[in-house]
Amino acid sequence: MIQRVQSIWLFLAAAILVLMLFLPIVTKENQTTELSIHTVGLYQDVVNKPGPGVLKETFTPLLITNIAVAFMCFVNIFNFKRRVLQKRIALISILLIIGFAFWCSVFAQKLPGGIEGAHFDFGAYLPALSILFCVLAILGINKDERLIRSAERLR
Repeated sequence: MIQRVQSIWLFLAAAILVLMLFLPIVTKENQTTELSIHTVGLYQDVVNKPGPGVLKETFTPLLITNIAVAFMCFVNIFNFKRRVLQKRIALISILLIIGFAFWCSVFAQKLPGGIEGAHFDFGAYLPALSILFCVLAILGINKDERLIRSAERLR
């Protein structure tokens, strides 16, 4: 059934990954400018000037990976009839999210002057949260499998 708890966990994992598109991962400030790394690219913002930052460099492969992993988690919701496949895709999603998080840290090194003096924003912790949601989805799938096996035993 699509209303099972693992569907909620997979939807939350996908939503968290989509949220990473809008939140900065790493921010570094100096006296006049603020540089921030998003999955879209490197943004530069003038400290005393209101308004949005300027996109200095785009990270297209990172953006495509972020969207693909989020889409994979979302599409996995509709595999509710094939629990084994749903569990395998959730495990693959976890591995891809780990690789994506590592790749984000590699792109964070591209800040001018390195990562020294930079602070990690909320976007840096979102991959760990999406991994947690995928693990909770796998636990829900396992619970469904045990329930179905026990119901078949009673027949």
